Amino acid sequence: MPLYEFFIARRYLRAKRKQVFVSLVSFMSVAGIFLGVAALIIVLAVMNGFETDLRNKILGINSHVILTRYAGPIGDFDRVAAEVAKVPGVVATTPFIYGQAMIKKDERVTGVVLRGIDPESSGKVIDFGKISAGNVGELNRPRNGENDPPGILIGKELSGQIGAFLGDTVEVLSPMGVPTPMGLVPRLRKFAVVGIFESGFYEYDASLAFISLKESQKFLNMGDEVTGLEIKVQNLYEAEKIARDIQSRLGYPYWARNWMEMNKNLFAALRLEKRVMFIILSLIVVVAAFNLITSLTMVVMEKTKDIAILKSLGATATGIMKIFMLQGLMIGATGTVLGCIAGILVALKLERISVFVEELFGFKILPGDVYYLSELPSRINYGDVVIIVIVTMILSFLATLYPAWRASRLDPVEALRYE
Repeated sequence: MPLYEFFIARRYLRAKRKQVFVSLVSFMSVAGIFLGVAALIIVLAVMNGFETDLRNKILGINSHVILTRYAGPIGDFDRVAAEVAKVPGVVATTPFIYGQAMIKKDERVTGVVLRGIDPESSGKVIDFGKISAGNVGELNRPRNGENDPPGILIGKELSGQIGAFLGDTVEVLSPMGVPTPMGLVPRLRKFAVVGIFESGFYEYDASLAFISLKESQKFLNMGDEVTGLEIKVQNLYEAEKIARDIQSRLGYPYWARNWMEMNKNLFAALRLEKRVMFIILSLIVVVAAFNLITSLTMVVMEKTKDIAILKSLGATATGIMKIFMLQGLMIGATGTVLGCIAGILVALKLERISVFVEELFGFKILPGDVYYLSELPSRINYGDVVIIVIVTMILSFLATLYPAWRASRLDPVEALRYE
């Protein structure tokens, strides 16, 4: 391609005194593309940050894969755990028991999900988050007779709801009744609060309570059985494949579910929201593309004499089109590059910027007691940045077609008749 098209296109970007308005419209086109690209990168980075933060909190309390049986609890869980450990990609396993109960402290009562865990192996599979009081190991503490109640670990929100704190005694009521001459009587047992955890996820902190595996077997009358196994894998994004491998190895009646399957609706909603935000914010770039059409159209009208002279000197219609297409692509590329730089810098420093804004105006952007976030999360997905750049440049290219085509159709005789 001859170089003259590029040099003429670049020259047309430099405004003369009588072309200040045309230059202003071109600047607005650059600014529109700049704002659209920067806004897309920042918003998508924040949404990626929220998704990552949410996933980490969900996968803290929950394991990557859960193995259960269709027919009921697992009896020989040690043998099953040994078989699961042979599957490639499995890092650790721990047994668990799942049940529902009521927890009571004085006159305050609420429902809880009771989970029996092995404190020694559970730490290799799940993460309780921040232990604000006590520790998990106290669940296995030795008891001094029947008057010394076993330990229980409760969430921070649950602790506040029933007014139970470290060292307090609570009563747990199981709906699984005990047969008596008077019929089934609900099982009631006292537990001592040995720890308070803070996972950062309200639903877990308000409704989960952990006791030791042995105590849960006694309390829920499960003998030597467990509800299932929690499994940690090496790569959490391969959890679906590993779950299939585990199920194939063990066969029926075992059932392996991965974290993506168990939280499918939640993450599907997040992905849908991200796509909708991408479409909405892309409208900023679309508006900037219309500004670009206006800008190039005005340049074509301003350069009518120049186009006629170029055609008289032998420039082809294709060459004229290339000049104005290159000019539009330069405007689009300038706005895109500046928008990428600004968007990435803001996304990387978003935490500091949010702190500065909070201190400057004296309010919290994300109150911790409402959103369970201490900072505005941000995580740049450079794949999203590449998509934004490609879409913006395609829109910029399409915006140049009509003005460039009109310029190429200009008749030099008509343009120079009155000059």
